[in-house]
Amino acid sequence: MKTKTVKAFGKETVDSPLHLMNIKRRELLPHDVEMDILYCGICHSDLHSIRNEWGGTTYPIVPGHEIVGRVTTVGKHVTKFKPGDLAAVGCIVDSCGKCEYCEDGLEQFCDEGVTWSFNSPDKLSGGMTFGGFSESYVCDEKYMLKMPEFKNLPTGQAGLAAAAPLLCAGITVYSPLKHWQAGPGKKVGVLGIGGLGHVAIKIAKAMGAEVIVFTTSPSKVEDAKRLGADEAVLSSDAEAMKKYSRKLHFIIDTVSAKHDVNAYLNLLRQDGSVVLVGLPAEPLEVNAFSVVSGRRSFSGSNIGGIAETQEMLDFCAKHNITAEIELINVQQINEAFERLERGDVKYRFVVDMATLK
Repeated sequence: MKTKTVKAFGKETVDSPLHLMNIKRRELLPHDVEMDILYCGICHSDLHSIRNEWGGTTYPIVPGHEIVGRVTTVGKHVTKFKPGDLAAVGCIVDSCGKCEYCEDGLEQFCDEGVTWSFNSPDKLSGGMTFGGFSESYVCDEKYMLKMPEFKNLPTGQAGLAAAAPLLCAGITVYSPLKHWQAGPGKKVGVLGIGGLGHVAIKIAKAMGAEVIVFTTSPSKVEDAKRLGADEAVLSSDAEAMKKYSRKLHFIIDTVSAKHDVNAYLNLLRQDGSVVLVGLPAEPLEVNAFSVVSGRRSFSGSNIGGIAETQEMLDFCAKHNITAEIELINVQQINEAFERLERGDVKYRFVVDMATLK
């Protein structure tokens, strides 16, 4: 297969820093769309992947799966996009397309396995996929998303940068909030205020739910209210926690560190659920009585399918929802990963990919 060389920011070994490098992108197939990348968010899973903390990383690696760009070229059979369109790529760039999950628009659960937007075997080119820390991206139109205009934000480009994290953080929280029917009359808890949690607050509130945030950080109590939460609770405050015992319909758990989920299961009403979207490295213990009492459940959710991701983008554009970001240039990427590990970001880094050139 013919390829072309593009600039990217990646690494060849687990111990090396990310640096400028050249990668190969496949030349356009009939259903492919190519876009120049404008912005790419940095997600905690990028950090795990470049360090091979989950295992299975193939080097060289170019991370980045919150990708926003402008279409430059389209394949001869493309119908959804034209040059000049704003477009986006999230976590998924291919799936089998024929299993029951793909047919139901749940590509993230594909029986044959998903092709991720980076560090995944590419069935079309025979190589590995490279992510959004690069000049351009090539993707089948079926897995590319139409990026809506975020018209009510200060300056379109700044708004577009702040919308990039929606491609992972946004869909990761939107999908379970929709599935568990967050809305008017529902008390929804958000556990943790980070890259995922701060977006969950905004989306749950836009869905019409009453939003109660739980945090271990005193400094984030007031910030939760600024983001739209109706109440914010310091989880170390036993009396404040007791106030919500058996009161919540649903809790979205965005915490990626070991924590006591039983404390939050006990805040649920009958048939309520704590839904984990964070990825703690260690197993979490669930007390049998925490779920048996009240027929509660401890569940999980993983991103969303392509159609649901498009729905989420359109919902966020309609409700003027974007992430709170710090915009950086490519030369700051290694420092950004170090800060991300320390939790030193409010609330998401986004890379201005024009600085790669």
